[in-house]
Amino acid sequence: MMEMSSYILLVLCTSYTVNSDSHSLRYYYTGVSAPGSGLPEFSIVGYVDDQQIDLYNSEIKKNIPVAPWMKKDPEYWTRETDIAKHTEPLIKHDVKTAMRRFNQTEGFHFYQVMYGCERRDDGSITGYEQHGYDGRELMFLDTKTWTYIPTMAQAQTTTEKINSPHVQAGMRSKHYLEDECVTALKEYIESGREDLERRVQPQVKVSGQKKGDTLMLHCQVYGFHPRAVHVKWLKNGKDDVPSYETTHTLPNPDGTYQIRVSAELIPEEGEIYSCCVDHSSLGEPLNVVWEPSNRSVIPVVTPVVAAVVVAVVVIILAVLGIVGFLLYRRKKAGYKTTNTSDTLRPIMPTKTNASDTSSSDGSDNAAKA
Repeated sequence: MMEMSSYILLVLCTSYTVNSDSHSLRYYYTGVSAPGSGLPEFSIVGYVDDQQIDLYNSEIKKNIPVAPWMKKDPEYWTRETDIAKHTEPLIKHDVKTAMRRFNQTEGFHFYQVMYGCERRDDGSITGYEQHGYDGRELMFLDTKTWTYIPTMAQAQTTTEKINSPHVQAGMRSKHYLEDECVTALKEYIESGREDLERRVQPQVKVSGQKKGDTLMLHCQVYGFHPRAVHVKWLKNGKDDVPSYETTHTLPNPDGTYQIRVSAELIPEEGEIYSCCVDHSSLGEPLNVVWEPSNRSVIPVVTPVVAAVVVAVVVIILAVLGIVGFLLYRRKKAGYKTTNTSDTLRPIMPTKTNASDTSSSDGSDNAAKA
């Protein structure tokens, strides 16, 4: 029965194959309302796939490379710094405008913009842009109509203005997302190919803890790269295990990742439980069977300790503006920015100097390339 079960597990896992030929370029802009919060009032973080490539904030006042392969010529960083400095007051203004829209006069609040592009496994290109306030989506760019859609009533005035015939902000976004963003992504992939396409196979530990009639199973997957992974508990080779509890995929200090997937169930005699792991570094999905004879939790000290340390780092970085997942409600890909006069308005990405572009109501547009 064990042999047949293993075969079934392999077939089922194969259907979840994780592809890694896709690449994405994403930027996260964050403005906060309280200068005394201990956080920068404005920050920009750029990512290619899961690799941070650069950083700008209102304290360092410079756009600096983070990934080793982003060591470009000084003129590149001077230009990027100028664009960031031009964008900073616009995002700060967005925070104040959003506070007025929500009838807020004090407190800690943050405005975020995410934008970028993705080249998928099949070679197709997609772009995306989303705006959020205090961790909730405010509006997003519909890439079919290239118009902005409000997801909260407070963004209605903004979307009406920027979608108007004399502004058509979405069309400027279209040019960036389908052209300039893709060009930049290709350049970055070439520069960082060795690191971006590094493959490290995951290590897997399964454990179980019996509590009365209930069994809690844990599958700890760690030390893998790249980040994309699919982990699932199976019963007798079938996708039939309820009550999943999954952690976020967390980074390790060495640049690899880890995740834990748990399942709570009432075991029955003869049932076989296994953890199915699919990752691009594997030739075929990996199946690790939990042995019923092991009724106590198997120690996995290193991954757990790493998770605690990394979780603290993730929380700090999240507030600095890389909490894209809070706003990434829709399964689209990439992101952009906002500026306003009295209304929240997106800052159109451009490779030109920020001063070269302006909107019809007189407020400038700027963004990352």
